[in-house]
Amino acid sequence: MPLVTAIDHIVLTVRDIEAAVAFYEQVLGVEAVTFAGGRRALQVGDQKINLQVLGQETRNHAAIGCGDVCLVTEAAPEEVVARLEAEGVAIVEGPVAKTGARGAITSVYFNDPDGNLIEVSSYG
Repeated sequence: MPLVTAIDHIVLTVRDIEAAVAFYEQVLGVEAVTFAGGRRALQVGDQKINLQVLGQETRNHAAIGCGDVCLVTEAAPEEVVARLEAEGVAIVEGPVAKTGARGAITSVYFNDPDGNLIEVSSYG
């Protein structure tokens, strides 16, 4: 049996936490949450994306914009493209066939305002 069975949260390093929250709420419709004495996160299903500014966490080697995250959607790739275009978000790549944790996916890639690479993918 593996020691690790799931991902609880990841952390993205951003320049401005509230600007990042606004972007993810507006563009992807995720829910922002506050925890642990005012820290901010984005709730994504049963997982979350914690947000930090550079230097906030001294135990890691964080850098702004070095994140690369794949998020799963039930929307069709064309809907993802339409939403991004409507919000003025430039698409880096896609829709394109890729392989996710559970098999074949169709992905659309873009960068958040801090340069983190975000992939929004759907399983066929």
